Formats: sequence, structure tokens, C-alpha cells
Amino acid sequence: MNKMFEIRGKKGIVTGATRGLGKAMAQALYEAGVEIVIMGTSDRILSVAKEIDETETKVHGIIADFRDTLSVQNAFESAVAILGDLDILVNNAGMQIRHPSEDFPIEDWEAVLAVNLTAPFIMSKLAGKIMLEKGYGKIINIASVLSFIGGYTVPAYAASKGGIARMTQTMCNEWASKGINVNAIAPGYMETDNTTAIKNDPIRYNQLLTRIPTNRWGVPSDIVGPLLFLASSASDYVNGVILPVDGGFLGR
Repeated sequence: MNKMFEIRGKKGIVTGATRGLGKAMAQALYEAGVEIVIMGTSDRILSVAKEIDETETKVHGIIADFRDTLSVQNAFESAVAILGDLDILVNNAGMQIRHPSEDFPIEDWEAVLAVNLTAPFIMSKLAGKIMLEKGYGKIINIASVLSFIGGYTVPAYAASKGGIARMTQTMCNEWASKGINVNAIAPGYMETDNTTAIKNDPIRYNQLLTRIPTNRWGVPSDIVGPLLFLASSASDYVNGVILPVDGGFLGR
């Protein structure tokens, strides 16, 4: 049974790993024996890499601007050069901007779509080339409960996460028969920086809390079990799935 979840010695990339869900997932993969490159938008990613791995031999930090397609491509190529191979890709980097839909600036729309949808597409496309050649790979996208339902004052974010779900399924359709698993985790409402605005609104916060059957918001550690499942051979026959990790939010 334990062999099904064994990923020691694999090589992985985690984007958006400076804090929150990304950092928790990077830590989990490192503790499971995966050598990883973590990516972030500032030099803080370098200190996080050292924080996770004091030896600086199994966790490597790379700075990337996920709004810029060339930066994303260069970061991916640098990561593969460091790792020498790639088995696991976790597309977690994301951003959130709130405005009423009627006032949503086009520049904010474009920024959110670039980070949340275009960057994961580029990373997955490049990862796919490597994984197709060897007939093995695990691509794990981070979707959202808003991949299933509409949000509120977040049209760009909701559109991007809907896009992540459909991109995940499309790549599954093309690559599943060739040994590559493409799945997504859809977190519910989590205690992270992205949800600060909601947490600061007691009315909205309590409206959401009452809809969560587990009666609490999620925390970054809640994402670790699903991640390790999807990264391991335990999920070899799981493909194209958008897995909610939401405390039952979508069931109510």
C-alpha cells in the first residue's frame, strides 16, 4: 500500500510557493522526498527555499513574473536545467483582484487571466513535451470552487478558474493514454492572503461559513493529502478530475 504513494526521488515544480497553499504543497513534496523548484514573484522565494531545505540541495528557488509569457518560459527552462528531469508540475501561482463587474478595469482582467490561466497553460504545455517523451508525468492544477459556480466581484478570477478546469480536462483527453495524469484541486474558502477581503467583511464571512458543512474555513494543510494522492501512482487511473477540497461547500 505504501508503495502506491511513494514519490521519493521524483522531480517537481511548484509555482506560487512563497506562502499559503503553495508553500504548504512545496513543504509536503519535499518531506515526501521530491526534489523541487519553487517559483515566486520576488526574491522572498529564495529565502523560502532555504527555510524548507537548509541544505539548499533539494529545494531551489526561481523568481518569475507570471504575467509575462517569456519570463514563465525562461523560469520553466531554468527549473528543468536544475532538476535534470520533470515528473510533477503543480500550477499554483495565482492572483485575485476585486471590483464590481461593471467597473472591472480591462488591465486587471488581463493581469488575472495572464497569471491564473495563461501561465499554467505555458507551464503545462512545456511539461507535457517532457512527460510525453518518457510516457509519465503528473500535472496538478489549482482550480477553485469558482470553477463550478460564479463568484462575487471576481469576474476575472472566476473566468480563469473555469478555464483551468476545462484546460485540465482537455489535456487529460489528449495525454491520458500516453501515461500523463492531468488533474486539478479545487480549494474552497481557505485562510490565505487571497481571502483577506472576505475575512474582513463579517457579513460575507459568516454567510460563507454557514454554507460549509464542516463549519470552518480550510487551512493550507488541508490541501496536502489530495496533493500527495494526485502526485503518486495511487492516482494512476484518476484523470481529468477537478477535485473539490472545500469542507462540503459545493454539496450544500
